[in-house]
Amino acid sequence: MSDVTAAPWESPAPDATSVTEFVAGPGVRRLDVSIDLARLRASLDQVLDRLDYDTTYGEWGFGVLPVTRRPGTAGREAVDLSGRFWIRPDDRYEEIARDPLVDEHAYSELVPEFGDTYIAEVVELLRSVTTIGRVRINLKQPFNANSWHRDPEPRIHVPIHTNPGCLFVVNHHCTHLPADGSVYFTDTRAYHTALNGGDTPRVHLVAAVLGSP
Repeated sequence: MSDVTAAPWESPAPDATSVTEFVAGPGVRRLDVSIDLARLRASLDQVLDRLDYDTTYGEWGFGVLPVTRRPGTAGREAVDLSGRFWIRPDDRYEEIARDPLVDEHAYSELVPEFGDTYIAEVVELLRSVTTIGRVRINLKQPFNANSWHRDPEPRIHVPIHTNPGCLFVVNHHCTHLPADGSVYFTDTRAYHTALNGGDTPRVHLVAAVLGSP
């Protein structure tokens, strides 16, 4: 048992290994489903070769690649890339809404470039687990963080590329989501953020959850 009376600087150094692992907590857990990470990565490379804006996607601090779309649309409008969230942006601590509400149920069609890829299989796998809305691939460049915000619905995350400096924070719980074929539920109705403190891009496939996971 540690000596609680000791000065904090006299305590042993904290563990520096477990921070590379996933630690479940309030608002984030690993689902009982897995994917083939090598096929997922190869599928993303295949799609990026097909698209005419892959270079722009790679340059953004926060890049968004739509996987599903509303029928009759190209899937690249502002509402397809972002959507309603709430934020407390300044020292007044007052919550405000930003961006329009999104009809997540409308995103029933795959963007054509994904149609014959393993990513399409992953989308169907997630649909077999729960009801989902928009599916996007989100890129976060090194030394970059999202806003501290909350969303209208939870999300499923499938890490494609990551590094130990990529962290996900939900309310007061912080953990790393390894890219090892795992699929994670994140209750983004709570305040949350994602950050990339590493040297390489973080890429996740993200699906809005409309049913019980």
